[in-house]
Amino acid sequence: MTDTAVLLSGGLDSTTALHWALHGHGSVRALTFDYGQRHRVEIRMARRTCRRLGVPLDVLKVDLAAIGGSALTDPAIPVPSVRRIAHSPSGPPTTYVPFRNGVFLALAAAWAEAVGVRTIVTGFNVIDSPDYPDTRPAFVRAMERAVNLGTRAAFGAPRLRIKAPFVDKTKADIVRIGLRLGADYAATVSCYRGGEAPCGTCSSCRLRARAFREAGTEDPLVTRMKHRRGGKP
Repeated sequence: MTDTAVLLSGGLDSTTALHWALHGHGSVRALTFDYGQRHRVEIRMARRTCRRLGVPLDVLKVDLAAIGGSALTDPAIPVPSVRRIAHSPSGPPTTYVPFRNGVFLALAAAWAEAVGVRTIVTGFNVIDSPDYPDTRPAFVRAMERAVNLGTRAAFGAPRLRIKAPFVDKTKADIVRIGLRLGADYAATVSCYRGGEAPCGTCSSCRLRARAFREAGTEDPLVTRMKHRRGGKP
């Protein structure tokens, strides 16, 4: 039986969450979703991180591309370029995948019940991304209550806990935590456009760049890309 599973996308937040879980949360395994995302390179990065850390990794396939409605799953919807990160009162951006984290947590709860996992750790955070409704503390609490009402926990089996340790942290805070824990951010990707190298113009790339700037260090992924290009920025 494994105590804890981390939802690992291969990005910055979830990779930090994996390192956080490895420090004091018993045996740990990781769960990644192949959901038809444009940026599937993140799955390769998740595998790379788990190999380096000796963490078992499961990959579940779910076709959210069939649902559509997002620039991350529908190639007909362009990934928007942004000049600056700003809250939009009009609702989620086009990079929001409808109820993605709800789907992930529901599938993760079913998987956890089958394999004996009692705690699911996520890298959700809302401070820098307030326009995504499925990363908020109230959402996490509601999903935890729902899965415990709809699983064996309703008959007295151990309850499943869903932890989001960074939900109230800025991206820069998360970077600082990860660096202290030894996270290899050179093996993480964030770009919504699907490349390993940051495009520098999508909202995810801009959030990542700002986080490392505020943390006072160069992004290790950028450093690795420079070395690949012979030192050229």
